[in-house]
Amino acid sequence: MKRPLLFIPLALFMVLVAVFFVQLGNNADGDDPTKLESVLVGKTVPEFRLEDLAEAGKLYDQSVFHGQPLLLNVWATWCPTCYAEHSFLNELAGDGVKIIGLNYKDDRVKAIGWLNQLGNPYLISLFDGNGMLGLDLGVYGAPETFLIDANGTIRYRHAGDVNTRNWEDTLKPIYDQMLAEAQG
Repeated sequence: MKRPLLFIPLALFMVLVAVFFVQLGNNADGDDPTKLESVLVGKTVPEFRLEDLAEAGKLYDQSVFHGQPLLLNVWATWCPTCYAEHSFLNELAGDGVKIIGLNYKDDRVKAIGWLNQLGNPYLISLFDGNGMLGLDLGVYGAPETFLIDANGTIRYRHAGDVNTRNWEDTLKPIYDQMLAEAQG
């Protein structure tokens, strides 16, 4: 009578394994795990007032995102993946891609030193020391990059590093479309 009870835990384990495999299979159909849906896609950048990273007291607001398509790159010196993507961001900026940096929950002195040492790809570097703009944007962590059109509307959100592959495959086509819309 006790023997059939031994199979109940095994059966439950097998059901659990099957559920895990089904869930893994759901992501294997081409979904990009770095694409985070955001309630802000299609909406304008939230209102803010932040200081310039290098010039304390110099304030910016959401108007910096109007007039031309650009990338908003969320980064920090404590983020190893940010370090990995930084040279590619410098290349993009050298190719004329407009990038605004959002230094997120970081030490200001370390961040300035980082840009002085590794190069500065940013037109403007915003200092979000307490992370409030990041919170308003729904940032999970650094790096994250938002594509923002000339009207200040968030068009796409990318979690993780920006590299040659995801730039060419995903981000550049959206950026080029935003450029075409701004010109015509």
